[in-house]
Amino acid sequence: MAVAGQEIHGQDGFRLRLIRTAAETDGALLEMEATYGGTGAMPPEHHHPTQVERFEVLEGAVRAIIGGTEREYEAGETFDVPARTPHQMTADTPARVRWEVRPALRTAEFFERLYAAAASEPGAESVADVLAEFQDEVRLTALENARADSDV
Repeated sequence: MAVAGQEIHGQDGFRLRLIRTAAETDGALLEMEATYGGTGAMPPEHHHPTQVERFEVLEGAVRAIIGGTEREYEAGETFDVPARTPHQMTADTPARVRWEVRPALRTAEFFERLYAAAASEPGAESVADVLAEFQDEVRLTALENARADSDV
């Protein structure tokens, strides 16, 4: 169970620190601080079916592709990602952002399990299994497009 102050470590120096969790906000909000290692590696393009995200760049700069438009955001700037909008985000140099997700749903648990699976921790499920379980929180655009093509 996710708790405030918890750190979740991803690949390439990516780290999430939970500030306020769903349990603390009655499900309204998940607030995190994300630190990017600066490798420039993009996550797969994805969207959130019902959640909106807000980012505030605290240090460095991040590069985001939101709805097909690429832009760099620097310290002091904020930006939003509406629900159902395909997006990706990275940093080419170390950076830190404050990140809000509304509603929280099970997003913190998603990250806990995703990064355990990606790191092949003992007893962790596969990344595919995690993505399948957390479709209310996140959906990979490529998988959705492939499913739509197979339905035609």
